[in-house]
Amino acid sequence: MKLVPLGDRVVLKHLEAEEKTKSGIVLAGAAKEKPQEAEVIAVGPGGMVDGKEVKMEVAVGAKVIYQKYAGTEVKLDGEEYVIVKQSDILAVVE
Repeated sequence: MKLVPLGDRVVLKHLEAEEKTKSGIVLAGAAKEKPQEAEVIAVGPGGMVDGKEVKMEVAVGAKVIYQKYAGTEVKLDGEEYVIVKQSDILAVVE
């Protein structure tokens, strides 16, 4: 199966969370912070959303940073994804 977002939605896949702090302390599973950096897996078509023209500004394969508590988490074929609105994406990592 495949996720195909509608409107201004974007499907993201989390990048791996840090296992160690910068000082070298290994983090336990519960101590790890939810990653805010993700890879774009699929992008909706944009168009008219809530009466406004929306142009999609991210592309598949881009690495992005998104708002901490944004989106809906989805599990499909054993993989975890987050579906967010394009406006929840804060920056593209280059």
